[in-house]
Amino acid sequence: MPRALITGISGQDGSYLSELLLSKGYEVHGIVRRTAIEDPRHGLWRFSSEMIDNVTLHIGSLESYPSLYDCVNKAKPDEIYHLAACSFVSYSMEEEFSTLDVNLTGTHHLLSATKANAPDCRFYFAGSSEMFGDAQECPQNEKTSFHPRSVYGISKLAGFHLVRSYRENHGLRACTGILFNHESPRRGFEFVTRKITSQAARIKLGLSNSLELGNLDAERDWGHSRDYVKAIWLMLQKEDLDDYVISTGISHSVRCYCEKAFAHLDLDYRDYVKTKDNLFRASETIPLRGDSSKAAKELGWRPETSFDQMIAEMVEADLAALKR
Repeated sequence: MPRALITGISGQDGSYLSELLLSKGYEVHGIVRRTAIEDPRHGLWRFSSEMIDNVTLHIGSLESYPSLYDCVNKAKPDEIYHLAACSFVSYSMEEEFSTLDVNLTGTHHLLSATKANAPDCRFYFAGSSEMFGDAQECPQNEKTSFHPRSVYGISKLAGFHLVRSYRENHGLRACTGILFNHESPRRGFEFVTRKITSQAARIKLGLSNSLELGNLDAERDWGHSRDYVKAIWLMLQKEDLDDYVISTGISHSVRCYCEKAFAHLDLDYRDYVKTKDNLFRASETIPLRGDSSKAAKELGWRPETSFDQMIAEMVEADLAALKR
């Protein structure tokens, strides 16, 4: 039975990846903060009780090398999926030091712990389309130059180079997935997509009457997390590991996202959505659209969930949660 260790297991991608690996017969281990175990109703809200029973959790922190060393040593994994990060872009601009500490130093801690305790392990690092930032070409692929504009994007690019260094200089079997935006009903409420679908549901039920957003014309390439974790798994199954862009290849505006989410509830977003200048993101990057043809050719991966299907699933999940 293959054994996997996941950082960020309690997050959106971590929960979907856990389900996928369990369905494939893996022994799944995850690293969480102590608070997640002490208060699982909040720390592990994305997990069903069955999933919690079938996953082994280890207490650790990306800021603590000894704790990561201990986690890797105990789990003895065949595969490591490093998903944990400070991933909210706006937060990274306000909390630069903590973002760099978690995303870069934390990645270095985990790579070093892996090299010491599981040198034959396959290692996946979660990169981001924010690494492209102010891209000079569209769509972006594995050969596109990086020009990150946010501290989050900078931290992910530094992690990307660190992973490559461990691969080339230490022989670690490691790779990076450059994933474009991916959403689901398990997305955090701080992200604009979940903010839209949850507020649309609240408005439909008379629990709210407006939604404040920033730049409605900002475009992103949005896919479904459930599809993207399949690509993550496929990357580590290759004999020779490599880096891949994972995307749908289709970009939509925030305005379009609003239109479809509200229309699913027979509402017109224009009656409820207001823009506020202070919600416009600094260094807005437009457009970010990925070219995942390499993943299609070498991994046989393609997105399965359409943009409309993803939004409908999110809206219905938020509506159902509010009705409970």
